Amino acid sequence: MTIEYDLAILGGGTGGYVAAIRAAQLGLKVAVIEKNKLGGTCLHAGCIPSKALLRSAEVYVTAKKAEEFGVTAPSVGLNFSKVQERKQAIVNQLYKGVQHLMKKGKIDVYEGIGRILGPSIFSPMPGTISVEMNNGEENEMILPKNVLIATGSRPRTLPGLNVDGQYVMTSDEALRMSELPSSIVIVGGGVIGIEWASMLRDFDVDVTVIEYSPRILPTEDEEISKEMEQVLKKRGIKIVTRAQVLPETLKIEGGVSIEAEINEDKKEFKADKLLVSVGRQANIENLGIENTDIVVEKGFVQTNAFYQTKEPHIYAIGDVIGGMQLAHVASHEGIVAVEHIAGNNPLPLHYETISKCVYSSPEVASIGLTEQEAMEKGYQLKVGKFPFKAVGKALIYGDAAGFVKIIANSESDDILGIHMIGPRVTDMISEAGLAKVLDATPWEVAHTIHPHPSLSEAIGEAALAVDGKAIHF
Repeated sequence: MTIEYDLAILGGGTGGYVAAIRAAQLGLKVAVIEKNKLGGTCLHAGCIPSKALLRSAEVYVTAKKAEEFGVTAPSVGLNFSKVQERKQAIVNQLYKGVQHLMKKGKIDVYEGIGRILGPSIFSPMPGTISVEMNNGEENEMILPKNVLIATGSRPRTLPGLNVDGQYVMTSDEALRMSELPSSIVIVGGGVIGIEWASMLRDFDVDVTVIEYSPRILPTEDEEISKEMEQVLKKRGIKIVTRAQVLPETLKIEGGVSIEAEINEDKKEFKADKLLVSVGRQANIENLGIENTDIVVEKGFVQTNAFYQTKEPHIYAIGDVIGGMQLAHVASHEGIVAVEHIAGNNPLPLHYETISKCVYSSPEVASIGLTEQEAMEKGYQLKVGKFPFKAVGKALIYGDAAGFVKIIANSESDDILGIHMIGPRVTDMISEAGLAKVLDATPWEVAHTIHPHPSLSEAIGEAALAVDGKAIHF
């Protein structure tokens, strides 16, 4: 029997389940097809578990430094199995919450693999979905008026660098480690690589990062990357840039060794384990896309501003369409998509108003253009910077590395970008996001009274610094 729905969503990750909830709020009959667990990568193999581990690492480091705060803690130790247990308990609690939200919204969840079929007796358009059920029962047939592809992504690896889960890992396998290695080589100095480098170093692991680009965090403002490299090196992390890893040189003999080409010279790197962190690739296989007119370019599904594919009744959001590949982006793309399906005429997302975060130590958060990007676009700039070492709350907190940087158009006074590196900046970036949404000027941010003492004072002072009026530095 074929069951009819207003909307069927392939993928129950952050983008998919948020879209489902919004669609249900709009009165649509919704089905979600998920082959693993609701919550997807973000909840089970990404955002939440990695940040839980990062928090444990932060507590461990703080405990070791307790005497700096006048607290005696003579026997600080690390029980990594307890760290993993805490991580999993958080994941389980949030997973139950997502399941509850599906029931609350009367959203049908199919546990299995959904494939889009071609035109059939049920519909002249591609869109009928066959669900191969995980429990081995007969395939379910779904006839939706609309389809939303939200199948996310998975870690990319380098050709010839085979992941075995024991010696060579991606972030997926690393999250399931039962014990910590004594040393690790991380291939890739982007967001995920730097978060893992920071976390593992805090757990007393000897860490080496190998990055192909001239600098780590290559998509961030250059001054942010430089500051991060300095801080990480001071913490004992070895960073090698302009290095091309040679997969064919990989050797596994009770540990790993691999060579990289650096300025035409080759250098060998050895460690207990190798973590590959070179980006993510969209999950577009086995979805039945070949049965549609959907366009795929460079591995990503192509859509318009409302996330419609070339098949007007089939939409796609999140990592599967490329772009920023962030959980909060996927969620809002899903909301726009279902509101468009419901005829609500939503506004398209403005990606320059969406913040990015790196949850390392120090943290990084940014929004808008980097200084280099702004110059390349031809803007006349004025820039304000303010260091956390001049912020009382940062000194109280015991972490005063980093700064806030605001880039503005000197002709219009519009804020073009805000970049932060330092304590808790991932919690502070929303003020910058609001400033971008409201098209605020540095003057308006500066005249927003920031409480004292607070880390947010750095934002107000950086805004003053744009016009040379910073008070405390």
